[in-house]
Amino acid sequence: MKQDIHPEYKKVVFLDTGTGFKFLSGSTYESEETIEWEDGNTYPLIKVEISSDSHPFYTGKQRLADTGGRIDRFKKKYNMN
Repeated sequence: MKQDIHPEYKKVVFLDTGTGFKFLSGSTYESEETIEWEDGNTYPLIKVEISSDSHPFYTGKQRLADTGGRIDRFKKKYNMN
């Protein structure tokens, strides 16, 4: 690999802004904000809107679309009965 062309891979803290859930992971993202983690070290802070703590797939609060109703409404709207 060529030297000095890849971004620096380091530990960062991701914060789910919706739930306040935080986790430490490796990333190449850069951030001006920092946070002190449970181990006493300071890491860059990356704010995200959705994480495994708030995503419907992982929380089990997934909504199923009413496909039959949606199709009927579409047909009614465009007189396709």
